[in-house]
Amino acid sequence: MSSDQDRETILRDVLDRWKAGVDAHEPQQVAALFTEDAIFQGLHPYSVGRPGIAAYYDSQPPGLAAAYRALETRALADDLVLGYLAVDFSFTDRPTLHVHLGVLVKRTPEGWRFAHYQVSHLG
Repeated sequence: MSSDQDRETILRDVLDRWKAGVDAHEPQQVAALFTEDAIFQGLHPYSVGRPGIAAYYDSQPPGLAAAYRALETRALADDLVLGYLAVDFSFTDRPTLHVHLGVLVKRTPEGWRFAHYQVSHLG
């Protein structure tokens, strides 16, 4: 991986598809963006693997939307990118939730996928 732009492009591609699935309330579409053994920590107890991820997103209210901004990226290896993001989750019936998100995206035979996802609510 040769540049900051390469890392950001990889990260943005996966995150844009994640955002589209979250915004459309498509939990299976979102879960498909994760590796089979991904470690997932939203704001509820953690899970490992796509079934738990799909269940997490299925439990989210319709109308949930995500907006993200990459704060930092690092290439940990040619097939592994670390991202640290600010994310705003907006709802139709309550205030926007501001969180930080740490992700590892990994190159797989299916393409780039989340291998680790951890939300932190700092506020």
